[in-house]
Order: sequence, then structure tokens, then C-alpha cells
Amino acid sequence: MIKKKEDITAVILAGGMGARLRGVIGDSQKVLAQVNGAPFITYLLKQIASFRIRKVVLCTGYKAETVKEEIGENIFGLEISYSEEIEPLGTGGAIISALTKVSTEYLLIMNGDSFLDYNLNDLIKWYNDRFIPVGILLTQVDNVSRFGLVTSDLYNRIISFDEKGKSSGSGYINAGAYIMNKIMLKNRPVGVNCSLEKDVFPELISTQKLYGFKTSGKFIDIGTQESLLIAESFFNTSFL
Repeated sequence: MIKKKEDITAVILAGGMGARLRGVIGDSQKVLAQVNGAPFITYLLKQIASFRIRKVVLCTGYKAETVKEEIGENIFGLEISYSEEIEPLGTGGAIISALTKVSTEYLLIMNGDSFLDYNLNDLIKWYNDRFIPVGILLTQVDNVSRFGLVTSDLYNRIISFDEKGKSSGSGYINAGAYIMNKIMLKNRPVGVNCSLEKDVFPELISTQKLYGFKTSGKFIDIGTQESLLIAESFFNTSFL
């Protein structure tokens, strides 16, 4: 059970190349894409600081040194550490390798290229009250085609993830944030390429250990040039 927010370390996946953004960001690191004059990842870090979580691990890969130079080891009162992958490890492999940097029992895992507005207190209460093994934050969009549909049952257990383009219309999608006890990853080998979406989540679904926390807050990701441009108006310029 999460007793206080200091029991949580935020782990941010910040190793992506951002190939689809090359026309806008050149060869810059994806999470450093400029939004209203600030790197996109700083919006995530400011949100984490507002949650009163104090420890953050950035999982870096492509141009890892530029992320560290830009963000440093302390920002918004956060204690920042880095877990750098020498070879691509996938989303799951990157997080597993980062566990050596985590001193707390619980993880709030976040994609470094998306932002969701939600109440952490509500998430923690849901997680504690229902004894959730692993929680994934879901958000509703008008068209799930670009993201992939997530289906859950009446108890909010995740049933399936549709691949991108398989479904269309309104529905819930993976918002790129997860909460769990790090013990859920303890038996997985370190340094092996592993995907959260393709390797870890299917196993959790088969054992009924993956649950969805439905949210209604604002959501954006910067996976395309179009969505990166929208991010300028998504964030109030006074946010930072």
C-alpha cells in the first residue's frame, strides 16, 4: 500500500529518437522538442513536482548526454538520476534496467512524449483501495485509430489492446502512464530487450493483474509533427 507520495519514484521513458518529428526537431532528442520555448519533458517534470513526488529516473538512450545536459540533476525541486541504455532495450527493458536507481517500493512510469492531466491522489486511492497489482491510466479520445483501443471489463480489468489502426471511433486508449510495485518486475532479466506493450502487459492480462484507471483530463502526445504543433496551444504559457 502506498502510504505517502515519497514512497513513489517517477520513471520516465526518455530514450526515443522521434523519427516522425525530424522535419520539426531535426536530430534533437524527442523529449527535448521545444514547446512554447521549453523542452516538452519539463512539462512532465513540473507535473511530477506538483504531485510532491521527489525522485525521478530518466531512462535515456538516443542522445542521452543532451538530455542530461539540458535537465541536470535537480529541477523544480526534483532529484533527477539517469539510467542510460547502451543498446536499445525497449520500453520494458529500459524500466527494468532503471530499477537499480530506484530506492522506493513503488513506480509511477511515464512515457516521455505524452502528457495527461489527472489527480494523483485519486489514482493512489484507487490503487490502494482495490489492491491493484498494476494500474494503467486510460483516457478517452474521439478516434482510437492512431493509438489503439484498450478494452476493460466491469471490474476495470484490462481485457485486450487493439493494434493501432485496427479500431476506429471513440474509446479508451493507453495514456502512457502506469503505477505499480517494483516487485512486479523483479524476476525479469536485466539488459534484455523487452516491451511493456508486447511482453509484459499480455502476461499481466492473462493473470488478471492489469487494471485500467479511466480519466477525463486533457491528453496530448507529440508522436507526430501535427500533435507537436498542437502542444503549443495545449499548454498554457504560464504552466512552467
